[in-house]
Amino acid sequence: MAEALSDKAIEIVKKTVPALESAGTAVTDRMYQLLFRNEEIRDLFNQSHHGESGSQSKALTAAVIAYARNIDNLGVLGTRVERITQKHVGLHILPEHYHFVAEALLGAIKDVMGAAATDEVLKAWGEAYWFLADLLIAREAIIYSRLAAADGGWNGWRDFGIESVAPESDVIRSFILVPADGRHVMRHRPGQYLTFAFDQVPGAGRLKRNYSISSGPESRAYRISVKREARPGVRPGLVSNWLHDHARPGTVLKVAPPAGEFYLDEKDDSPVLLLSGGVGLTPMMSMLEAIVRSGSGRPAWYIHGAEHGRVHAMGVHTKQLASQARNVTVRTFYNVPGPADIAGQHYDERGLITAEWLRRNTPLDDAVSYICGPRPFLRAMVGGLARTGVALNRIRYEFFGPADELLAA
Repeated sequence: MAEALSDKAIEIVKKTVPALESAGTAVTDRMYQLLFRNEEIRDLFNQSHHGESGSQSKALTAAVIAYARNIDNLGVLGTRVERITQKHVGLHILPEHYHFVAEALLGAIKDVMGAAATDEVLKAWGEAYWFLADLLIAREAIIYSRLAAADGGWNGWRDFGIESVAPESDVIRSFILVPADGRHVMRHRPGQYLTFAFDQVPGAGRLKRNYSISSGPESRAYRISVKREARPGVRPGLVSNWLHDHARPGTVLKVAPPAGEFYLDEKDDSPVLLLSGGVGLTPMMSMLEAIVRSGSGRPAWYIHGAEHGRVHAMGVHTKQLASQARNVTVRTFYNVPGPADIAGQHYDERGLITAEWLRRNTPLDDAVSYICGPRPFLRAMVGGLARTGVALNRIRYEFFGPADELLAA
């Protein structure tokens, strides 16, 4: 168990908040520079989040400042800490990796803050870092133990073969993955993701990526549905393009166990609202399959938004699922329907999903809302629901992209 932080360390760390805020991303930019000098540690990170936009550095800066500001009330950071531990488990971060980050973080604070980074300040931040690190290590140890003990569970990287590949839209393909050892897999929680380590991309070294499981829980296989990406930054769409162009039945991939704190609460029987935009549909498909297959009768609404039919994935599958359960309602929005898109057949509503439409057509106040999609979609949905009076504890969301992981992302 982590030792309690000293009052002196808490006082000093809180006093550094204004300096950290004025420095912007300078501290985390420098931290990553120092950290990535070590190739072994650099390979622990998802480099797709470290592109020219600096989004990962911005996210980590926000996390560091939030930690410093709330260091005497860490309960408010519980969700964020759990997200970090889940990411670490997916990437197989171990206790021996933490001291590299400590050295880089303290070195960055010293380099950026200059004379203001006194020995007393560095000592306080070292104490604060290791206090949080010990909490993370302890939580991660529990998760690793549970994964290893679970039926079909494992730790680290396990070889999975691609059993089949299916096009879902012009930009999304699904891959069915089965264990190369022939044994079964652990049943994931609907909404969780898998972490992959790719060594096959020519000239790229080892790459890490997270992909949501798009199938309901089962013990034989997992399905992921991957969008061909072309984002700006370092190695734009490198892995997604490789999967689309080169991954075939028989291709072997290295996979870590299911992880993630964004998942359907299957013990709750209250109404559920699933909201997704674009490729954000992947964890929702897992949740929807789980609801239908459970036969629970739990009222569920699945509302999805896509630009048009050519990029709308799994539309037919979604309707088939809804036809199997009277308790499931599906509605699809196309922002700009194409010439071949027929209202009432391919989509139900034109334009963007709005909180006002949801207020009129779904039981917002009684439902638990799960939301996934690109950042603009999340801002519109989470903010919109909150403004219409939906309680924040009934809104749960996930986005794809850089997050605020302390060690690796």
